[in-house]
Amino acid sequence: MSTAARRQNAGSIVITAIAVVISLIGLTPIIWFLFVSIQREGTPIRSVLDWFRPPYTFSNYRQIIFNSRVPGWMLNSLFISSASTFLTVLLSALAAYPLAKIDFYGRGKFYFYFLLGLLVPGEATIVPLFIVANSLGLIDSYAGMILPGIAGSMNLIIMVTFFRGIPQELIEVCHLDGAREFTIFSRVMLPLSKTVLVTVSIFAFIGNWNSFLWPLLCAMSQRMFTLTVGIPTLMDTYTVDYTIPATANMVASIPAIIVFLIFERQITQGIAMSGIKG
Repeated sequence: MSTAARRQNAGSIVITAIAVVISLIGLTPIIWFLFVSIQREGTPIRSVLDWFRPPYTFSNYRQIIFNSRVPGWMLNSLFISSASTFLTVLLSALAAYPLAKIDFYGRGKFYFYFLLGLLVPGEATIVPLFIVANSLGLIDSYAGMILPGIAGSMNLIIMVTFFRGIPQELIEVCHLDGAREFTIFSRVMLPLSKTVLVTVSIFAFIGNWNSFLWPLLCAMSQRMFTLTVGIPTLMDTYTVDYTIPATANMVASIPAIIVFLIFERQITQGIAMSGIKG
């Protein structure tokens, strides 16, 4: 083996080792939560190592799944996140196509307006949003939980950037064949944009799944709670026992982890691609 090959091999080993260490650091909270969730309720904790010592039990999971409101909260989170994701992708795609491919008066101003939306923190709009939702009778309803989250500047900008990378000549050929704009959008643009659609879907789903502030303000009854709002209520007011909340968090994280693992490649490709190559 040549010297250059040895150096390249050594460099690969070092990079792999660093990646493994960083991954273990990132997984540490999940591993810690897992061990806490299988501890017996009321286990005395005198040091950090006590969290990882046996005996272990899975009775906490039976209690969370069969004797708590967590399954109902999970269904709420799944429904709200899925519906919001679908509407987010639909509206973002419908808005991104004209901004990227149709030349109309004020297009640049509209796009600049959406760019400005990235500078406004969500917390700054929460009070007027609550006032509007309350005046429309949307508080403590699924519509009130879903609708405020479907319009996001970041998702729109990602799609506009991707659509701009699709050759304009392809659109012009469709126009010459007599295709209307909606036909071009639905039969040409969307099939070519599967990667970015999946990417935006994942970002929207995880963002809605982890949303806390708006569900906290909008949900007035426990039947409307999502997991992020409901799990903190499992904490006892007078005693500190982390086993039940940790178990609920482990159960709550499973759907988001599964979604991310299934679509990890699409997320990476969607971030890397800005158009059609070749």
